[in-house]
Amino acid sequence: MKNLNIKSFLPFIFAIVLALGVLLGLNLNFERTRQMPSEKKFFTIGFDRYDKINDIINYVYESYVDTINRQELTEETIISLLRNLDPHSSYIPASAFQALNDPLMGSFEGIGIEFNMMRDTVVVINPIPGGPSETVGLRAGDRIIKVEGETIAGVNMGTQKVVGKLKGPKGTKVTVSVMRRGVDELVDFTITRDKIPSYSLDIAYMIDEKTGYIKLGQFSATTHQEFQMALDRLKRQGMEQMILDLRGNGGGFLDAAIQLADEFLKPESLIVYTDGRRRPKTVATARRNGGFETQPLVVLIDEWSASASEIIAGAVQDHDRGLIIGRRSFGKGLVQEQVQLSDGSAMRLTVARYYTPSGRSIQKPYDNGTEEYFAEFMQRYLDGELEHPDSIKFDDSLRFETAAGRIVYGGGGITPDIFIPLNTQERSPYFVKIANRGLIYRFAFDYADDNRDRLRRFDTADNFMQSFSVDNQILRSFIDFASKEGVDYNEAEFRTASGLIQAQIKAYIGRNIFGNDAFYPVMNQRDPAIAKALEVLQSETLLTYLAPLEKVEIEN
Repeated sequence: MKNLNIKSFLPFIFAIVLALGVLLGLNLNFERTRQMPSEKKFFTIGFDRYDKINDIINYVYESYVDTINRQELTEETIISLLRNLDPHSSYIPASAFQALNDPLMGSFEGIGIEFNMMRDTVVVINPIPGGPSETVGLRAGDRIIKVEGETIAGVNMGTQKVVGKLKGPKGTKVTVSVMRRGVDELVDFTITRDKIPSYSLDIAYMIDEKTGYIKLGQFSATTHQEFQMALDRLKRQGMEQMILDLRGNGGGFLDAAIQLADEFLKPESLIVYTDGRRRPKTVATARRNGGFETQPLVVLIDEWSASASEIIAGAVQDHDRGLIIGRRSFGKGLVQEQVQLSDGSAMRLTVARYYTPSGRSIQKPYDNGTEEYFAEFMQRYLDGELEHPDSIKFDDSLRFETAAGRIVYGGGGITPDIFIPLNTQERSPYFVKIANRGLIYRFAFDYADDNRDRLRRFDTADNFMQSFSVDNQILRSFIDFASKEGVDYNEAEFRTASGLIQAQIKAYIGRNIFGNDAFYPVMNQRDPAIAKALEVLQSETLLTYLAPLEKVEIEN
């Protein structure tokens, strides 16, 4: 094992853990849909016994030395109560419900733009095709300075507040004033809000003549429809084998995972079942002929693949339907039932556990509290698990077998058939510093913004991929930019990370002009998990990996 300077990576790792932990905490709770017991709405519960909690709240409200907001007191009590049950039972205030629910419903109502906050200003990355902003003439690169005459740029207005001003009911109008390159005055646009689709499929394209690649960012109400359209398109382009990328996918609707698994498994195959103390065992099986039941399949997972993603990976692995490549998944096997309350708020309560076809629960322990639960990624890193699969500790009491007799384990995520270590070799201290400060993205955005017309001459993401390169002049400009931002140049450390820096600069420039169609293909060219997947698929040795074996392969 190589000695690593762990301290140089801790800021980078902590940043990831904090951001993804928060996102997972929100995203992992979206679970119950029509395949399982339905959502309950506007219910009341009658108690024949003494209501101690309500009496305490009343007494505190009436007698406490300082003035208390009763609603806040009640909501804090509910939050604390649910938090102490498990990491995924939660309360959602009415004010936050729509914002949390919209992404998984597959649409929201607003003006239809992709944007980023750059230097305290809303910058349009792309107007959504066919959306209301594109219709009135908003362009990529426009800066939104005012909304309804109120200045929102340079006033430290939070992103959520900005979003609140741009979103609104379908049919309502909002006037925005934008600063456009080459135009001296602000340009006003009156936009009629509409229903805007939100997509769970990040990209689907042909990596080579036979191999299709599909990446899903979450499981929403529209995931299956998006997948079917992508599947049909890639088949027409000659796809004979597939790489399904679920890395970083924190889950979503359970029903979406069941529908997707049905595309890969033969009818009557068990996909998942749930069981709870007060919820009867409920079984989900494949019901129809899927669109990709027999062709070679590889599923990519990592430590942030959770919940619905683990249902897919578990079903594919337990039926020996395809190969799982990557690192051990998150380990979320609890099922929440959402109850909407009469004031518009909602509660998500864990009511069951789910089990893969072999009978394993992949829920990891949560005895030590929510904070440690979501920060378990750091412990995996410190234990060496992200670089060496032999650091994974298996409990023989949680040992199961796949349909073909391969050994698999429950109790803490899905362990891949082929392990791909976390890439730490290129992450020099110099790279960690520029990554922590978001300098690659900021530089790429500025470059794309300054050269937008020239870059658009490539016409398509494919042409950009083939013809654009990050040359030495661009790299020198980046080094100067990073130096001005407080990161001093270190030649040895830069050289270690130069390939990764070049790829990320190109990928982010491409994303700013052509979206994900120019981002993922660039990054995938140097992705070791995808390289291994292609190696397995192209050598036609997939079946040998699915033979009964007790050890996972280690990819160096």
